[in-house]
Amino acid sequence: MSMALYAASQRSSSTEAGRVTRHSFSFGPHYDPANLGFGPLVCHNDDLLDPSGSRPAGYPEHPHSELEIVTWVLEGALVHTDSAGARHVVAAGHAQVLSAGAGVRHSEVADPASGRCRFVQAWLAPSQPGGAPSYVLGDAPAPATDLVEVVGGAGLPIGTRGARLLVARLRPGRAVALPDDPRQHVFAATGAADLEGVALRAGDAVRLDGEGGRVVTASEETELLVWSFGDRRPGLG
Repeated sequence: MSMALYAASQRSSSTEAGRVTRHSFSFGPHYDPANLGFGPLVCHNDDLLDPSGSRPAGYPEHPHSELEIVTWVLEGALVHTDSAGARHVVAAGHAQVLSAGAGVRHSEVADPASGRCRFVQAWLAPSQPGGAPSYVLGDAPAPATDLVEVVGGAGLPIGTRGARLLVARLRPGRAVALPDDPRQHVFAATGAADLEGVALRAGDAVRLDGEGGRVVTASEETELLVWSFGDRRPGLG
């Protein structure tokens, strides 16, 4: 059993015109063999896009395969277009799941009409590789003081068995109990909170292994993103 804090200051970052990305795991040129993923979670990027420049801010069309790509928009709006025919403006408080399957191309850029855009994107290994790509967009859950399933479980479908993304928007002093699943990645997107003596500031994450049921208490207005994994099959790290 373990509970490890990964502070925002420990994350590597990449900067392009109109975009700053902070990486929770080894990513691209920021190779870290000791930090390749957590269970099926292989990428957890926090992107800030500024659409005020002359070029679209974000990611022009590029390919993916054999990934479940989950995006949660925190601020502004993101324009998603893919080769499977989907085109949507994803507003703050909404989630999207792109199952890349055997291969898909997509682009994600800030919607200039909505100003600055911030989103968190996770990549997960699928339980069954291959197949046709698919896309689904979820409505914003009602404001809640508890964890709400956004992806997996009662949320949007995802092709990674046992994976769930839960979101809570907490007022100061509000406490929530984490799920009992074997592995959890707890990310403070905004605000500040306490996880049973572990202080979480905006951008900090805690990785829990065999520590289900721990309690998080907000000390400020906090948006909490929790990836919870109930599948402990061999090969999931």
